[in-house]
This record gives sequence, structure tokens and C-alpha cells, in this order.
Amino acid sequence: MGKKIGLLGTITYDFITSTTGNTFQGLGGILYQAAALCGLGQDVTLYTNVGQDLAPLAEASTREWTTLSTDTWTRVPGPGNRVRLHYPEQGERQEVLESVVPVLDPRRILPDLPRLDFLILVINSGYDITLPDWRTVVEAASCPIWLDIHSLPLSKGLNVPREYRPVPDWQEWAAGVDYIQANAAEVAVLLGEPGHRLEDKDLEHLANLAKERGTKAVFVTRGREGVQVLTSRKTVLIPTRKAENVADTTGCGDVLCAATVARLRAGDDAFAAAAYGARMATEAVEVAGVEKTFELIRDMSGSTA
Repeated sequence: MGKKIGLLGTITYDFITSTTGNTFQGLGGILYQAAALCGLGQDVTLYTNVGQDLAPLAEASTREWTTLSTDTWTRVPGPGNRVRLHYPEQGERQEVLESVVPVLDPRRILPDLPRLDFLILVINSGYDITLPDWRTVVEAASCPIWLDIHSLPLSKGLNVPREYRPVPDWQEWAAGVDYIQANAAEVAVLLGEPGHRLEDKDLEHLANLAKERGTKAVFVTRGREGVQVLTSRKTVLIPTRKAENVADTTGCGDVLCAATVARLRAGDDAFAAAAYGARMATEAVEVAGVEKTFELIRDMSGSTA
């Protein structure tokens, strides 16, 4: 049996609005990474807790994703993760958590680690896994690890707008992780300067801090500017083309993650892998939802998944 990608995170149900009047609702969260990976024909095992109300919908929506193993999902009592997202014309999106599921139990993941050749953790909600449990997983893993910081710098209250908060322990989350993903606003928070416009010296400082913890490359998503890739050797800003028809930007960074990991797994260096990931992510903004994302990536890649 071949090796698989282990994917850790939370399935959400998103209610999305914008100042332009566009609206959408549907499954999201870790299913965006799963959709892109499966669309690329990657073998994926997804570790997640899913609320009883969302489980049937999630199972139906992923039925055609033939390279996805879902026997590691756990149905949990109560509602699944429900999230309201609003995109203003300028600035960061606004997010409100309405409900969350319990954190992952690492004992479900540890026995499978020898069968994985890549491990991805996306902190979708901030309630995904505890730091001590994450440290247990990292220390037991022998494969490359990708960490998408995402919601780690966001406050964790329910039914109130989430705000950025200090993350003094972020380097503990990053220790032993090969690849780190964050957007520019998240990086500013990690460096203790929320709202600060990043300069080259800020990125170099972050890369040095991450390198001290064992990180090989940091991927900083910068919206329309592209993705900045930082390694110990150099820093490169990989531009993205302007999308012709933007349907929904939710999941764009998730597709970048998935497609970049697929190319890293195939042997590309961080820069070539990110260029591929950025191209796929730009295409993905022209569709909405995880099912359409899967179909788009599958068709673009020529996968038979």
C-alpha cells in the first residue's frame, strides 16, 4: 500500500457575504485542502471531528473523491463548526464562529504516522488540536510537516467578531515543522505588530525565527501580490495573474497549500512548488464551494480521481 498525505483540521459550514452583494453557503474548512489534493489525484487520509448535522452532507459532497479516506472521521454530538464570513471591499475578512466541535484526539493519528509521507495541519478554527497534543504528533512523525497558521492568531469566542490576538507560543507550534503558511496580517501578529505593513526585514526576521525551529520554507500569502517564499537561501515573491471572474476567494490559500504540497511531494523545490500552487489558487477563485473546487482542479490537472 502506497504512502498517503495526512490532513488534520476542521470541516466547517460557511455562510459567506460581501459588500459587493455576493452570497454563498456551503461546506468549507479542511475540505478545501482535501478537494484540491483529491483533484490532483493525491491519496489523502483526513482526520477530523464532524458534527452530526454536517456529517451526511460532508459524506455526500466527497463521495466522488475516490482518493480520500474518510474512515478516520469521527461524528461528534451537537452541531458542527458553523462560521459566518464577510468580505469588505478593503481590509481583512470578518469572521464569526457560531459553533465548534471538540479538539482532535492525537491517539487517532499516531498509529498511522508510519504510513504517511506528508502531514498537513490547518488551524481552521483554533479549536482543532491542543498545543501539547500537536507536539506529541510532531515528535512522533518522520515525514515532512506543513502548518497553516490561519486561525491561530484569532480570538476564540463564539458569536462575536474574531479579532487578532498575540500568539506568544507560536514558535512552539512551529518547532519541528518543515513548512509554514500564513498571510501577511497573520505574520504581523506573530511578530507582535498587528496591523503593521510588512517590510523585507520583517519577513527575514520571521524566516530566521522559523529556521531556528527547523523550518525549511515559509510561505506568506499576500493577496493579489502573490505568495512570498522564504528559505535560508533566498526570498522570492511569486506573482499571481489577475483572475478574470472572481466567484469566491474563500479557500484560495487552501488550494495554494494543497497544490504546493503535491509538488513538494513530487520533488519540486519550494519555489517551483509554490509557483504551481499559486497558479491553481488563482484559478480556484473563479468557482465557489468545495465540490466545484474539486472538479476544477481535477479537470485542470487531468487527474482521473
